[in-house]
Amino acid sequence: MYVWYEMYDTNDEHRSHHVRVSDAREQFADLVNRAAYRGERVRVSRRGRAIAAIVPIEDLDLIERLEDQFDLAAARAALADPENAMPIPWEEVEAELGL
Repeated sequence: MYVWYEMYDTNDEHRSHHVRVSDAREQFADLVNRAAYRGERVRVSRRGRAIAAIVPIEDLDLIERLEDQFDLAAARAALADPENAMPIPWEEVEAELGL
């Protein structure tokens, strides 16, 4: 069975594990427990390319808070710019998005 373990270069206690999708399927409960109780991060790969991750919920919560802060900053910047405060006709949005 192929599982590659790698420590982060920092002194962080979190470990990054790499596992193939087929192996992750067989080890799913164990991988989830490692993330939940040991704070480990698991990269799931297919054909040698990482495609997903199993991470502790605290990591996901942090990512979501950072996204919220980024979105809020972008919204404030857009509202502060009078050019962006003008409504955009729906037809322009449709055309730009190719809808």
